[in-house]
Amino acid sequence: MKKLLLLFLIIQLDSKAQENPVNYVNTLQGTNSDYNLSAGNTYPTIALPFGMHTWSAQTGKNDDGWKYSYKHKTIRGFQQAHACSPWVGDYAVFSLMPVKGKLKVAEEERASSFSHANEVAKPHYYKVTFDNKISTEISPTERGAHLRFSFPGREKAYVILDGYTKESHITILPGERKIVGWVNNGRFIPENFKSFFVIEFDKPFKSYGTWDNVSNKTEAKGSSAAGKGAGAYLEFAAGVTVQAKVASSYIDSAQAGLTLKNELGRFKQLEQTRETAARIWNRLLGRVQVEGGSEEDMKTFYSCLFRANLFSRMFFEYDKNGKPYYYSPYDGKVHSGYMYTDNGFWDTFRAQFPLNNILHPTYQGRYMQALLDAQKQCGWLPAWSFPGETGGMLGNHAISLLTDAWVKGIRSFDPGQALDAYFHEANNKGPWGGANGRQGWKDYYQLGFVAYPGSEGALSQTLEYAYDDFCGYTLAKMTGHKFYEDRMGKQMYNYRNVYDPSTRFMRARKSNGEWLENFDPYTWGGPYTEGNAWHWHWSVFHDIQGLINLMGGNENFTAKLDSVFSAGSKVNVGAYGTMIHEMTEMVNAKMGQYAHGNQPIQHMTYLYNYAGQPWKSQYYARLVMEKLYNATENGYPGDEDQGQMSSWYVLSALGFYSVCPGTDQYVLGSPLFRKATITMENGKKFVINASGNSATNVYIKSATLNGKAYTKNYLTHPDIVDGGVLNLQMVAYPEKNRGISREDLPFSLSAPEMPDTLK
Repeated sequence: MKKLLLLFLIIQLDSKAQENPVNYVNTLQGTNSDYNLSAGNTYPTIALPFGMHTWSAQTGKNDDGWKYSYKHKTIRGFQQAHACSPWVGDYAVFSLMPVKGKLKVAEEERASSFSHANEVAKPHYYKVTFDNKISTEISPTERGAHLRFSFPGREKAYVILDGYTKESHITILPGERKIVGWVNNGRFIPENFKSFFVIEFDKPFKSYGTWDNVSNKTEAKGSSAAGKGAGAYLEFAAGVTVQAKVASSYIDSAQAGLTLKNELGRFKQLEQTRETAARIWNRLLGRVQVEGGSEEDMKTFYSCLFRANLFSRMFFEYDKNGKPYYYSPYDGKVHSGYMYTDNGFWDTFRAQFPLNNILHPTYQGRYMQALLDAQKQCGWLPAWSFPGETGGMLGNHAISLLTDAWVKGIRSFDPGQALDAYFHEANNKGPWGGANGRQGWKDYYQLGFVAYPGSEGALSQTLEYAYDDFCGYTLAKMTGHKFYEDRMGKQMYNYRNVYDPSTRFMRARKSNGEWLENFDPYTWGGPYTEGNAWHWHWSVFHDIQGLINLMGGNENFTAKLDSVFSAGSKVNVGAYGTMIHEMTEMVNAKMGQYAHGNQPIQHMTYLYNYAGQPWKSQYYARLVMEKLYNATENGYPGDEDQGQMSSWYVLSALGFYSVCPGTDQYVLGSPLFRKATITMENGKKFVINASGNSATNVYIKSATLNGKAYTKNYLTHPDIVDGGVLNLQMVAYPEKNRGISREDLPFSLSAPEMPDTLK
């Protein structure tokens, strides 16, 4: 009887998830973060998929990168938000805040205390009831939001508009119950950048005025203000419930008004906006249905799938004829077509874009053309746009995105144009950060590696340039561009030049070719970007077999993989001089030198598939999911980074991972659920059945693909997007005879230097 009851409850749970998966999403996941330690560095994002504008409650001070921290006790506003990382701040921000009683405009004074028990945080709907009984509700559209403020009792009721940092301009139109204006804030914006907004209220103003957040002085009955931090206040009738519809445009005020009409005009009540937003999210999240997992697994999965579908955000708008056009954050001009921004490719080329290639090929096709349009407008392929180019981190990974799309059948762009742009990237250094062009490109071309000292992160740069060159080589070979094929085909093996056989680590070299002295694999920084030798050793995505060969075969390779987990969590702060949050997060994970909280090592657990021990990939993939992820405010083991860490989880929970974007393969791990169904844009379905799957049954005993025995350690992109059924038999013990033949290996450039039966 108990078993039948349990089965009934599971069926009910699965049915609920399939109908309303948005209910499983917790947008507070990862918000218990600050400068010293990241549990995700997220904020409770109120948004539609890839929305141009999102909204968030604000607990931090204006211009604090950590706009919302779970440990804070007060909220000081509700922001239009775009932040993709707290380390780069935000742009095009302004905020609204309800206040009762005495008029208080300064952000510290107007802040109201709250409890998380009185907070609802979903993608389509956010609500908080403050301790003073005022409530705020928000539901999103793509370029706007619908807000509702409910005031209790007989005290005066105000809504404060804060112009945030830098310049703002506001005009109050009491006869139309509107505020219109613009803000100009952000670090990486053109000189003429403005975010034009219109805010329309459904109740008349009892009084109004202006203020600024520099002096915090108010001007009663002032109807217009301009300058640093210019803002407004509105008084409504006591005890009122007032709605505000907001839309913003980067083009002009008229476009903001058109967007308000198009996106919010038909919604009289916030419930209508909320229901529409819920339908949109349920339609998207429901395209990946998972069944046969715990409720906590469901929450974590759908919370991660939500965050995997926020970046890159749309940066285009629709004109009066419904045609897309955009203000370019690269040249400050208006162009026809599509544009996307707010993404650091060093993070997201690994999993977020490969996941998008499965779920959103139309979006990806437009995006790839937008990359080339951006290159025309600013002279460089984007590397980390926010919204203009920052050049953050390292590598030239736009070519990874372009090649991965092409390999997977998304061919919306001119490959010759893409290769020309990449060749320019690879042989020049741009004016912005280390990933704008190629830091150390002369060394890399002439020496075959980036020398250290000379370039911070030189070893990391060498490895990632070699991978990017592989992507350029692949695109050139597939499209008949012989010059680029030959040039990149030589450089993609440059990773060999920094492998030191005496230490069996990737090691920095000086410009004279000598190894950098005083090698310590536990030392962070210097030639290693945000990591150490343990982490960067594995960044040969395109030629894992070549790395195996360098290390002397499978036995040495798998022993080194094992030692990552057994080496202990020792940290030598090295060039950083002090513990940084990535170090602390690795120590807290208690998985040795496995630092999943940062990108360089996130593919490592899947590498046993290349060396005759695929069962270990199955074990460790499940261990990382179980140990390092959950749906709470402490939900991530480090920076979530524009959907990358979430996409790692989503793909891994489905049972595979994109070790080498730029190929059409996804390497197998161990699925978290007993069944998963992925529905493609065209309606085709790929089903993963994992019979016997449980917390202990993590190993694949046998597999069939579309009814035929399947021993390979990978799936191809067509296997998935063309639809089909993968059946896996899961057991509690390793099946050591499956997936160990040469033909079962995932792609590598190099051939195995060993017998057919791998050892």
